[in-house]
Amino acid sequence: MFHTYYFYIALLPSIILHEVSHGWVANFFGDPTAKNAKRLSLNPMRHIDPFGTILLPALLIALHFPPFGYAKPVPVNTSRLRKPREQSLYVSLAGPFVNIVLSAIGLILCDLAGTHVSGGYIYYHNSTLFDVGYALGVSNLLLAAFNLLPIPPLDGSAVIERFVPNKHLGTYYHWRARALPLVLGFVILSEYVFSFGSNAFGDLQNWWLSLLR
Repeated sequence: MFHTYYFYIALLPSIILHEVSHGWVANFFGDPTAKNAKRLSLNPMRHIDPFGTILLPALLIALHFPPFGYAKPVPVNTSRLRKPREQSLYVSLAGPFVNIVLSAIGLILCDLAGTHVSGGYIYYHNSTLFDVGYALGVSNLLLAAFNLLPIPPLDGSAVIERFVPNKHLGTYYHWRARALPLVLGFVILSEYVFSFGSNAFGDLQNWWLSLLR
């Protein structure tokens, strides 16, 4: 039987790698802010946010909600990028890209577990390996899809940013950095009021499982 704590185990390294990837790409394009702050490390203690990394995902999982969490944002100074307007998009998309790669690794682990689907049922030879792969794959697919929503400060809002006039970028960045409570409000409303969260999670989960056939 699948245990939900596998989701939590998968989420911790996934959201940390998500954040670190932003700093890696920013450093590659000329912004060493994250590197100077020693945030390119894979040491979890440098990235854990007590609420976003521990309490929030644990609470959501306990309430049977789609797993969601975040690490401390890696500092990025877009003005130090060699081509700020273009390369800031790559910096933002680095996180979801890493989650997509991790989701694909989850599929591979499930395949190595001897998984096959028949008559609507899932069969596998190695239950532990399947559980790890399933948790890694589905949680990262959800993280990628959620972060690609074009809502500040999510990564998908970088698409909107490209259309913001230069003279208004300072104001945009100011409000973008303070918009996280709106995102959390969106998560709560989508579940409690519109039941969108669970439905979207179920659809994503079913699509991911269909790839095992």
